[in-house]
Amino acid sequence: MTSDNFSNNSEPNDSEPNERLDSQQLPKINLLTMFRLGLFQMGLGMMSLLTLGVLNRVMIDELKILPFVAATAIAMHQFVAPMRVWFGQMSDAKPFLGKHRSGYILIGAALFTSVSFLALQVVWQLGSSLQANGWNSPTYAWAIVLGFVFALYGVALSASSTPFAALLVDVTDEDNRSKLVGVVWSMLMVGIVIGAMVSSRLLTTPEICGADILAYNPTSVGGIADIAKLRASINPVFIIMPATVFGLSVLATFGVEKKYSRYATRSAVAQREDQITLGKALKVLTASRQTSVFFSFLLVLTLSIFMQDAVLEPYGGEVFGMCIADTTRLNIPFGVGTLIGIGSSGFLLVPRFGKKKTIKFGCIAAAVSFLLITMSGFAVSRPLLMGGLLFFGLSSGAITAGATSLMLDLTAAETAGTFIGAWGLAQAMSRGLATVMGGAVLNAGKFLVSGTIFAYSMVFGLEALGMLTAIWLLGRVNVKEFQSNTKGAIASILENELD
Repeated sequence: MTSDNFSNNSEPNDSEPNERLDSQQLPKINLLTMFRLGLFQMGLGMMSLLTLGVLNRVMIDELKILPFVAATAIAMHQFVAPMRVWFGQMSDAKPFLGKHRSGYILIGAALFTSVSFLALQVVWQLGSSLQANGWNSPTYAWAIVLGFVFALYGVALSASSTPFAALLVDVTDEDNRSKLVGVVWSMLMVGIVIGAMVSSRLLTTPEICGADILAYNPTSVGGIADIAKLRASINPVFIIMPATVFGLSVLATFGVEKKYSRYATRSAVAQREDQITLGKALKVLTASRQTSVFFSFLLVLTLSIFMQDAVLEPYGGEVFGMCIADTTRLNIPFGVGTLIGIGSSGFLLVPRFGKKKTIKFGCIAAAVSFLLITMSGFAVSRPLLMGGLLFFGLSSGAITAGATSLMLDLTAAETAGTFIGAWGLAQAMSRGLATVMGGAVLNAGKFLVSGTIFAYSMVFGLEALGMLTAIWLLGRVNVKEFQSNTKGAIASILENELD
């Protein structure tokens, strides 16, 4: 390093007051902009409804693809989650299209919305091969291709969602971050509800929600699904909704980073982007034992919340005799409950009781909700099922508000994207594992016990047990220890560069 560079980087007394002044002069993000940012999350909610709701239900119930195979293929978009750390570090270190976050967000959104339609076309090929040939080599090959397409979907999603979460850190301060989290993650649920309403309306057709489908027994050997009719009804949904989601992504992020981002004034290396490489960022990431503690907590928590994703729509179909449009609507009480839970927790519970107590309350309530959902199956009571899903949504909202606020506290300005990538990795890997486990436990339950409801009960009971484990892990999380260790690691890296 030249003496000029050393001189430029060794005068903190002259530069820091200006940096603080610049940060103070940046405008505070307002409520309207918070809701505008939430449009991106609303789009992600709509996309999750398409993949885990519509596609999963069609594959398992209508096309009679084995639950484990369907769940594993879909879960591949979560198993590429290590890419989140790389994309997070890239957005920290290398601006794209002139911005640290926005360029990555928009390119990723364009890709994952396009790939979703491709995935649907592979599903039709898989279903056709299964109907014509059974489980032979071509059918298994199409299943592998479907997994590969979902992996591409996951890479594109990582390139977009991880820089977006880092942007939330960049544009907020400690005093308004929980409000932004409440708004943005509430909009995620709005997306799920809107997606469920729009999808159910588009899918309410005689071909896929008529008497034949209602009389369809998914456990029978023969298949009655008319793939041509399914394709004609479902393809337009996978064109209209992804196009809408991309438009929402553009509207959500346009101009926000330029006006509100505090990254340049917070980061000691914002103008020295070559200094924090991926390897050095990973050293910061692993500097505190709290990183592994919180990572483990997120794994167990997310696994416990999302294991039902792969089985909820089939549960409605097999146990309650619902058609595709009806099972899609199951997301409405859950989404409404989560929306209320996130909003009330972000503005009321978290500021009053703190993040950790809010999470603990949510975990206990979620365990109770799984009991209600199980009881609804034994009673074959749709009102009880809807009530259980509403209560589960309220519980999940409290968990999401508390855990996301805690997650954003466990970052460092210089490597915010890397940390967000790591937490995203924990969540994505556990969501992928949850999808696979949901299908696997359901498969095992159908083999081990008689009665479909008992097989589904095994899934819901395992989730309740996971919630109690998450509470235990939460008690070991210490934010102050994390922040102290991380600051020391960053200072050490910068000192080594100067030396």
